[in-house]
Amino acid sequence: MLTALLNENELDLEWMELILEARKLGISDEEIREFLREFSTT
Repeated sequence: MLTALLNENELDLEWMELILEARKLGISDEEIREFLREFSTT
């Protein structure tokens, strides 16, 4: 259980880093949301 929680937190940190990097590149929050919506439906 602890391992799964640690892995989940690591994944959350990776997503945060990806989103922050996208914002630095000028990708808007709405574009990120749209990408995530498309990603979640495939």
